[in-house]
Amino acid sequence: MDQVTQAAYAICVKNDGYPASLEVRKVYRVLPDDWATEHGLVRVIDESSDDYLYSHDYFVAIELPEAVLDAFSKSD
Repeated sequence: MDQVTQAAYAICVKNDGYPASLEVRKVYRVLPDDWATEHGLVRVIDESSDDYLYSHDYFVAIELPEAVLDAFSKSD
């Protein structure tokens, strides 16, 4: 498994063909999906607020500081 599919969050680095769904340089939540990983894909929650599969090369895995994770976990 690669780092993107193992991460909880990733930054979008490419959105070819998906400009309405993915914003380059934006952080996205990554959901675990073994089938997607086996097929070179990553499941993320995109701009529609739903989870979809994208090529793993559209994202770079990141680790977020605890304060950011806490802020992300709070609901509005």
